[in-house]
Amino acid sequence: MEPPRCPECGALVRVYPTTYDRWVSLAMVELPAKDVPAAFRWRLTRVPDRSPVPTDIVAVRVRGIDPLPSEPVVPAHRMMCVPECGEP
Repeated sequence: MEPPRCPECGALVRVYPTTYDRWVSLAMVELPAKDVPAAFRWRLTRVPDRSPVPTDIVAVRVRGIDPLPSEPVVPAHRMMCVPECGEP
């Protein structure tokens, strides 16, 4: 199954649930934290069930302690979204 596409720019996006019952569209690539403004930084984390095998992945906002400049984060897609221009 192919990832969904952004209706604005047509780029592929990854859609994940968040820790506060919402969904977020994330970019398909990870970037160093220094290249992503703080408001757009996300991490993907596994939520373990009672078993030792992780069962689900959620998106978590990077807050509190700032990541190192070279630490990879997943940017929100809207940071990278450039709408397609229509034909004149």
